[in-house]
Amino acid sequence: MKELPTIQLERLTLRPFDLKDAPVVKELAGDPYIAETTLYIPHPYEYGMAEEWIKTHAVNYHEGRSLELAIVHTVEQHIIGAICVGYNRKFDHGELAYWIGKAYKNNGYCTEAARGIISYAFEQLELNRVYARYLGKNPASGKVMEKLGMKYEGTLRQHVKKCGKYEDLIYYGLLKNEFYLETK
Repeated sequence: MKELPTIQLERLTLRPFDLKDAPVVKELAGDPYIAETTLYIPHPYEYGMAEEWIKTHAVNYHEGRSLELAIVHTVEQHIIGAICVGYNRKFDHGELAYWIGKAYKNNGYCTEAARGIISYAFEQLELNRVYARYLGKNPASGKVMEKLGMKYEGTLRQHVKKCGKYEDLIYYGLLKNEFYLETK
């Protein structure tokens, strides 16, 4: 069975999660800020959720559904967040998703990690398109998408319900040929 990849970037390493990482995941993802700015992370983030989530990664990768990796600060060797590309082989597209611990915001880490996994998605997974979405109340995520060269594709108004409140989802997309134009 093919191992999940490790992607070395300038300041970060994107590597597979290990069950030993669960306490850090619980601490970071358990921050109400993360739950508030992401669609699927709940609050409270209960004991055992991190372990169950980590156990799904190898299966998802080997069954061709997604690549989920830890975002690790290379020098300090601590996890600062998570990044994923879920993909559909039939259509050769994937959805980018990420979160960064509140203490690590505004350092360009999210953009660096996203650029790294998008490059992997286009080169190794041979996807043609990567898209991403964010909750309307989290425009910082949209700024990351713009820095990656993603194009605004539309807003689905009050499309989801989070914590009892209807939220807009804003979509961005990037084609393989656009990504290579951006990085030159």
